[in-house]
Amino acid sequence: MFGQAPTPVFVVTGFLDSGKTTLVKETLMEQEWIEPGLTLLICCEEGEVEYSREYLDEREIVLLNIEESAQLNTDFFKNCEKNYHPMQVVIEYNGMWKLQELLMTKYPRSWQLQGVYSTVNGTTLDMYLKNMRNVLMEQLTESELIVVNRCPKGTDRSGFRRALKVQNPMAQLIFEGLDGKIIEPSAEDLPYDVTGERIVIDDVDFGIWYVDAYDHPELYLHKEIEFVAQTFRPKGMEQNMFVPVRKIMTCCADDIRFYGYPCRITDKTEVPLKKWARIRARFEFEEAVSFGGKQPVLYLNYIEPAEKPKEDVVYLG
Repeated sequence: MFGQAPTPVFVVTGFLDSGKTTLVKETLMEQEWIEPGLTLLICCEEGEVEYSREYLDEREIVLLNIEESAQLNTDFFKNCEKNYHPMQVVIEYNGMWKLQELLMTKYPRSWQLQGVYSTVNGTTLDMYLKNMRNVLMEQLTESELIVVNRCPKGTDRSGFRRALKVQNPMAQLIFEGLDGKIIEPSAEDLPYDVTGERIVIDDVDFGIWYVDAYDHPELYLHKEIEFVAQTFRPKGMEQNMFVPVRKIMTCCADDIRFYGYPCRITDKTEVPLKKWARIRARFEFEEAVSFGGKQPVLYLNYIEPAEKPKEDVVYLG
């Protein structure tokens, strides 16, 4: 006899009128992994957008309204399982409540947290960053997906991304304009400045740079790139080349590999291998024999020993 399949729990958090209900209705509940059958929807505040009776009945959703965070305790969730036996649980959480308290609560044995998704109202983002940064970041620290909607022209997307990545480097971040359409990433969204002749890549941003350098080499062409990496020379590579690499997690903990671009040594500099180093190198985009086409190629300007970064693994997003 097979055991009971886990009941997925999805948490959607954000301040009042940040778009949580819209995210649930238009994104979360439209995913193919939402199982047919009863969905238990636990709402912790009333916003501008409501769930109509017609919508709830059509989707076989039971809606429970919660007024105080203390109600979300182990006994409450056990009673929910006993009374409804849901196929999945969606908690539309109040962004002013402590998210960690919800995540630390003991759920029924069959319930399993599947994801935390957050919404931020772009029209009030600057105000939150200036006056309520800690409260804002607390709710975003555990989020896998963060949607910043209703972004007016001039929204400091780069500043917000930098602030967020320090707290939660794995989060996928999406910006939407006032028209509801996704804002395609540009140089403005990068967590570092690409306007100068030297571009300094922070330790946590190596993965972002690695991807963007291949997709948009024109932003880096002929400029000096500065970063910290491990020195490595693959078997068969010429002595006047090496590869500065970092461990990058592409999707999950089981998929961590070393990534980096080849770097040419332009003089008689000795590069100690398998060591951490701070590197400054000129960026070019050219044919690489080992690659079989054009790719980023670095030309070493300067190298010095460096301390191992606090976080050994970096992320693509």
